[in-house]
Amino acid sequence: MGTSPEITMILFVAVGCFMAYPEAVTAKHTGITRHYTFNIKPKNIIRLCHTKSIVTVNGKFPGPRVIIREGDRLVVKVVNHVPNNISIHWHGVRQLRSGWADGPSYITQCPIQIGHSYVYNFTVTGQRGTLFWHAHISWLRATVYGPLIILPRRNESYPFVKPYKEVPILFGEWFNADPEAVINQSLQTGGGPNVSDAYTFNGLPGPLYNCSAKDTYKLKVKPGKTYLLRLINAALNDELFFSIADHSLTVVEADAVYVKPFETNVLMITPGQTTNVLLRAKSTAPNVTFLMLARPYATGMGTFDNTTVAGILEYETPSSSLKNRPLLKPGLPAINATNFVANFTSKFRSLATAKFPATVPQKVDKKFFFTVGLGTKPCPKNQTCQGPTNTTKFAASMNNISFALPRTALLQSHFFSQYSKGVYTTDFPAFPLIPFNYTGTPPNNTLVKNGTKLVVIPFNTSVEVVLQDTSILGAESHPLHLHGYNFYVVGQGFGNFDPENDPPNFNLVDPVERNTIGVPSGGWVAIRFQADNPGVWLMHCHFDVHQSWGLGMAWVVLDGELPNQKLPPPPSDLPKC
Repeated sequence: MGTSPEITMILFVAVGCFMAYPEAVTAKHTGITRHYTFNIKPKNIIRLCHTKSIVTVNGKFPGPRVIIREGDRLVVKVVNHVPNNISIHWHGVRQLRSGWADGPSYITQCPIQIGHSYVYNFTVTGQRGTLFWHAHISWLRATVYGPLIILPRRNESYPFVKPYKEVPILFGEWFNADPEAVINQSLQTGGGPNVSDAYTFNGLPGPLYNCSAKDTYKLKVKPGKTYLLRLINAALNDELFFSIADHSLTVVEADAVYVKPFETNVLMITPGQTTNVLLRAKSTAPNVTFLMLARPYATGMGTFDNTTVAGILEYETPSSSLKNRPLLKPGLPAINATNFVANFTSKFRSLATAKFPATVPQKVDKKFFFTVGLGTKPCPKNQTCQGPTNTTKFAASMNNISFALPRTALLQSHFFSQYSKGVYTTDFPAFPLIPFNYTGTPPNNTLVKNGTKLVVIPFNTSVEVVLQDTSILGAESHPLHLHGYNFYVVGQGFGNFDPENDPPNFNLVDPVERNTIGVPSGGWVAIRFQADNPGVWLMHCHFDVHQSWGLGMAWVVLDGELPNQKLPPPPSDLPKC
């Protein structure tokens, strides 16, 4: 079998049985090295009776599956054949001492320009489960995304029943327009961006959209079998409810961390989150076709894509005439069902066993309190804007600092001690500079400050961060993602965080461990993590519109004293700005 610049499709038959792309595979005692090539190239595609050219990996939409085992080394050569600058983020991978491979443009690397390439080279240590990869510059991840599936080590089993088959289902968001033009127009006018035209399951919008019946995702199951559904929310700007008619789902994993199993008929997944569920097919095939649906959970005051993606769950039977089968449709919560979301979120708990412990920091070295929400910035002179007023633009911030991307990569600047050259400052506030009633009547002044401000913390610092939603321009749920780390969700609630009465109720025994968490609309969430990974790590809202407006910040975690606590030098092919 010869090599090919395209990724050979991986046949994923069952747990522990897959074929990897047969390039050089180097055996090691901890795992093997798996090589992939990502060619970033345009592809004409038709959805909703609309033809357009999209940016893809290897001409595939969604992009190819990357399948590895815990302990494997992943080497992915990304070659850019499109005019857009590009970078790829391996969402949820810890990147232990491999921050150069994390992927967010202008944070850990400059983007890959047309005609150039970069090799992402990292080892997946101590992680197994469902993650995903996506572009991490502007809004290119609208079409540049795919599953990253980390199987357990050989001879290791799941802490739940072995599934008959494993199926990745990626939730996406489709724009008839060019997503780059959509966000550029928003940034120019200061108004909210035009919303998407459809949601998708594995790139397919389904029969509830115009002329899309032929583009419907179908999951075929055998009676009595158990399926592991690897659910990934790769949508750009929307949290999504998901349900399958007349079928219960058992949640067993979140963000590539096993959880105490619990049953539910409806899930809510924020952008950036993954959830593994067990689906037990009925013992005998019913003469019914079951719809699976996803539609948004929306809490903000802005417009959103209020449509529904539908797929079909159908049973394999000897006599297969689907035309006469009745169609069952699941019920979904109300669009703004915040109490349902809070109850659902509270069900997630770590296994907290000897094999899969919850190593939540019991003592905290540094505490932080970050407000998370919207704001405004002034309209340029001689321009009428379309923000909250005609003299302002929409903005977003943490602790009223709207994050400004630098023109060169922060990690490079940090590594070579160039911050004095004006790339960034280290004065991001640990607490709001001007406290206010965060979920009450908003202040009259909603203007944010712009800056590339970072927080510097010593190696192995135990950190607690309270993320507080605000009512400025409307309370809203915000899915916060931390690069380079998992964190423990030790507490959450509605209203303003109470530093005296809320911490005694924190769960320090079996809190869920995640990389992305929704800050409740009109509420707060508390997280803890151990800063044991040196580098520069972005923390941001995974609504791309809010990230584009500045809802983010970055941590600088300093090197430790031992050699295995230091960030190695950058690779020679690190892209230049």
